[in-house]
Amino acid sequence: MLMINYTDRLDSALRRAAWAHEKSGQHRKGTDIPYIIHPVGVMIIASSVTDDEDALIACLMHDVLEDVDSDVYDKDKMSEEFGERVVAIVLNVTKDETEKDWRKRSEAYLRYLEYDASDEALIVSASDKIHNLLSILVDYSTCGDELWNRFSIKSSEDQLWWYESILAVITRRKVSETLVNKLTVQVNSLKNILNIS
Repeated sequence: MLMINYTDRLDSALRRAAWAHEKSGQHRKGTDIPYIIHPVGVMIIASSVTDDEDALIACLMHDVLEDVDSDVYDKDKMSEEFGERVVAIVLNVTKDETEKDWRKRSEAYLRYLEYDASDEALIVSASDKIHNLLSILVDYSTCGDELWNRFSIKSSEDQLWWYESILAVITRRKVSETLVNKLTVQVNSLKNILNIS
C-alpha cells in the first residue's frame, strides 16, 4: 500500500479546495457536511494506487472547475498555483455543463473518459465514483429512497446505469485493477440495496 507523501503542494491544494468549496457555500448533497470531505476521500482512495503528486492534487481539485463559480476560482488560477498538468487532469474529469440534458452530458463524459482521458484522470474518476457510492450507501441506510431526490439523477435506475457505465470504462481502460475491484464492490452494493441481481 502506498503512503501519501504530504508535501507543501498537497497542503496548499487541500487548503485551496476547502476554501473554494466553502466560499461557494457547498456541502455534501442534502447534508451539512463540509464539501471538502469528498475530495479528501477521493485523494485517499487514489493514494492506494498512485503516489503521483499531480494526480493527488487533481483529486483534491477535481470538482472545483465544475462546481465553483469562475469568479471565485478558475483554471488560470489553478494553473498558476498547481501547474498545467493538474489543470489537464481536472479538465479530463469535468463534465461539459453547456449540455443541459443529463443523459447526453453523461454519455459525452463516458466517451471522453474511454478514448481521450489520461490514465491519471481515470484514477481520479474511479476514486471519485467509489467515494460517491460509499456516501450514497451510508446515506441510503438512513433515508432510503428519499436519497434520490438530492440528485439531478432522480431515478435509482439511472444512478445504477451511471455507475455501471463508469465501471465498464474503467475496466476496459485497465488503469488499475485495485480501483476496478473497489468500484465493483460498491456497484454490487448499490445493486443489492436496489434489489437488482
